[in-house]
Parts: sequence; structure tokens; C-alpha cells
Amino acid sequence: MAGNRVTPKTMGRLRLASQGLLGEGFGSVADAVRWMTASQAQDLLAAMWAAGARVPGAGLSDVRAAIDDGSVVRSWPMRGTLHFVAPEDLRWMLEVTADRLNKSISARHRELDITRADIEKCRDIALERISGGGPVSRNELFSVFDAAGQPTTGQRGVHILGTLCRHAWLVQGPLAGNQQLLVAFDDWIPVSRKLERQEAIAEFMVRYFTSHGPATLRDFSWWTQIPLTEVRAVFKAVRGSLQELEYGGTSFWLSPETASLLDAGVPGPRSMLLLPGFDEFLLGYQDRSLVLAPEHAGKIVPGGNGVFKKTVVAGGEVIGTWALQGKGAAAAVVPELFDETKPLGPGAQAALRKAAERYLAFLAS
Repeated sequence: MAGNRVTPKTMGRLRLASQGLLGEGFGSVADAVRWMTASQAQDLLAAMWAAGARVPGAGLSDVRAAIDDGSVVRSWPMRGTLHFVAPEDLRWMLEVTADRLNKSISARHRELDITRADIEKCRDIALERISGGGPVSRNELFSVFDAAGQPTTGQRGVHILGTLCRHAWLVQGPLAGNQQLLVAFDDWIPVSRKLERQEAIAEFMVRYFTSHGPATLRDFSWWTQIPLTEVRAVFKAVRGSLQELEYGGTSFWLSPETASLLDAGVPGPRSMLLLPGFDEFLLGYQDRSLVLAPEHAGKIVPGGNGVFKKTVVAGGEVIGTWALQGKGAAAAVVPELFDETKPLGPGAQAALRKAAERYLAFLAS
């Protein structure tokens, strides 16, 4: 499929459609998270809005309930970064990605004096504490580690905890305020799917391109940190279930259903969305230049500090950032457009107000 009718904004709207951000969305928070395959979630409130934005009428309480009942889990399935995933998918994702990540941080573990024996000791300590006392906060668990002669200062505790979660011994469970408590993986997720490595990578790939397409093989390799050579080898088995879209001399892949929108008419040319920082619409790709002009990238991540601002997305293009000012009834969404010399027209302003009302309603419910 050639992209001679396609513009960057069209590509952006195809991604919005793939991600459930245009049209009907999903029926539940769990459905949205499962569809997205994995959604970046190191900022918990941002991740909750990312899930809620894809479920019409969902409130913050709905996302919290999905976390509390285990129908959505939050762990480190890839890139050493927290993501929301469906519970039955977490174990096989970890089995695909954890070894490579463990090798990449082995030098840091040597610096922190973390050995395999230390990890196994902390595993036994943590599981014994949870078995006897139930879900535990990170701070309380670190106190237990410290008391057992396993120091947690200087990032040592964080690395131990991450390793215990990557080995599927622990997982973050129910919420206590705005913090998640730690639980035993097998108790919290009693049923996990089992996939062989090639089968797992193939599913990872198809689900990524279905939920994130159009995207490239390099995007997927970066997203999962699966080596590109292995990605290309497995891709041969699944390419028949995907649609190719050539754009700018590059092959992009997407689901046939999303590709059909090019004939039916890609929705959302006048859409206006207020997305959270770290949303997959921007973060889910190695190359973000299709939806974010490179000259504005620094305004999303000021100083390159790794903290992504919330984005205003108009018709598939990131056109600014936004912030929430005030609290309760006085709370208001304040946008900051990249180009103040091009003010929004009346229709876009109305759409922006509607998007702001939707976000405030989400927070209140």
C-alpha cells in the first residue's frame, strides 16, 4: 500500500484510531489495557488517565478499581520501565525481555554489591513477610530487608525490588492511597499464559502493530528491546496478518482494519485531545517526528530530563502542552500552544473545552 495520499497528520490519526482514542474506544479499563499490549506507567496518575481516556465515561475510580482487583497490573515488562499490562500477559512478556535487561544492568548490580544469593535471600524474606502479613508497602519491605542485613540505600533496594518483580516473584498489587502494595506474583496472578519465545515475540509484534500502527520494525524493536535481527526473523511469520504502508520511503505496518480507514476516510481531522505525559501516542515509538515536529520536542521534555509533559493533540498532531491548575471545583486545564501566532478557531476552542471537561470529570468520578 503506497502512502501517496497520506500526510503526517493522517499517520497520526491512524495511530489515534489504532490506540482507541477516536470513535467508540473500549468498554472497560481492563479491555483498554489489554488492547494496548503495554502502556507506559511510571507516572501513576498519568497512566490512569491514559487508560481512562480510552474508555468513554470512565472515571479515576474505575481505573483504581481495576488495579485493586488485579484486572490491570503494573510492573516492569520491558525497558526497565513501569507499564500497565493485562495480568495473564505479564509472565510471558517478562520471559521474553528480562534476560536481556538483567544482563544490561549486571554491572550496576556489581557496583551495588548485589549477588544472586542476595536476590534469593530477599525473595525468601519478601515472600515470608507477605505470606504472614499480607500486601506490603515498598518502604516497609525495605525496612524488613535492612533488618535482615540487606541494605536498601543508594538505589540498592530499588534494584533488588525490580529484580524480584522481573523474575515474577513479586508484583505490584492493590493501592494504598497513591502507592501500590507489593504482593506475591503467583497469588495475585494465578493464571498466566505460557508461550514459547518465538510464539511470544510473534504475538507481541502483531498486538503492537495492531494497537500502535502504523509503526516500523525499528519502533517495535526499540519498544520491546528485542534485537532487530530477531524481530526481522520472526516478522516473516506474521507479516501476512498485517498491512504495509509505505510512507517517506519507509515501510510502516498496521492492522488491516486500521488500514481500511484510508479508503473509508480516516476519522478525527478536527479531533482535540488532552493526553497525559508518557502516553503511548507519543512514547510508543522510537521515531516521534511524525506527530511531533522536531523543533518542538524540547518543549515536551524540557532539558531532556526524561519527564514528558502532557500534550495537546489536534487532528493527529501534537500542537502544545497543558497543565492542571487549581484543585477541586476551581481546577482548570491551561493549554500552552507551540505557536501562539496561530490561535485556535471557534470549533477547535469548543473541542478543547469539551476535552478539558472530560478530564475534569474523570478526576472527579
